[in-house]
Amino acid sequence: MTAAIRPRAVTLAALAALAVGLLPLTGCATLGLEHPPTAHQPLPTVDPTSPGPKASSRADGSTLTDDQARAALITESDLGAPWAATRGAATWRDGLLKASTSVGDCQRLLDALYADELLGAPARVAVGLDDADTDAQLRYQIGARRPADVDAALEWLRTMPVDCARFSATTENGLQEDIQVAQTPLPAVGDAREGLHVTVATTTSDDAPVLLTMDVAAVRVGDDAFAFTNAGLGDVPNDATQAAVQIGALRLADVRRQGRAQV
Repeated sequence: MTAAIRPRAVTLAALAALAVGLLPLTGCATLGLEHPPTAHQPLPTVDPTSPGPKASSRADGSTLTDDQARAALITESDLGAPWAATRGAATWRDGLLKASTSVGDCQRLLDALYADELLGAPARVAVGLDDADTDAQLRYQIGARRPADVDAALEWLRTMPVDCARFSATTENGLQEDIQVAQTPLPAVGDAREGLHVTVATTTSDDAPVLLTMDVAAVRVGDDAFAFTNAGLGDVPNDATQAAVQIGALRLADVRRQGRAQV
């Protein structure tokens, strides 16, 4: 389909073609990235954690309070400049991710990306961040599912580079998309993890090429889990993905450890 395109050029052309302005931020995420052949690990990894001794009263099995779950979210200060609190969902969310395909389980993947339900259910808490330099967006969430359900979601994500390595889809506006899915390396943190690199290539009705790049990551730490997407139009640096995985795992493990100490 299309070749790699410079982020700024693509952003201007695609935003003009897909929509105008920002949509109110909902439970959906926004995403993207260029992944390296091996995962960069700028921070120490986290040892696998054992379940805490306190029984959970939540249906998802988490022992975290709502305040603790919010404390486990990453912030713009964790990633540094130019990341800032999001201004709203990118217009290409509806323009590119709201699409249909008849190829096997790939529709489920598109629906999960659009609805921001990578772990198979709505997030417990979430935060959105924008990179003003590249127009990339990152949405990070603490999941609300039992460990066995998280592991099942991770196993399903693990099949996507095989079952949905390359497929076609059609947007609501009739754009034909060429979508490719590959596994992306993640730092060895937490108890279980999975990463995907997704590209969505198309051409608008006025023959403008569009390339959305997206990194997807999901990590379980004990009885809790986080997931996020990081995406943008054109090539988006992968550093934020690697940092978010490591910082997120460290923070979630620390919040869980503090929670057990208070028991």
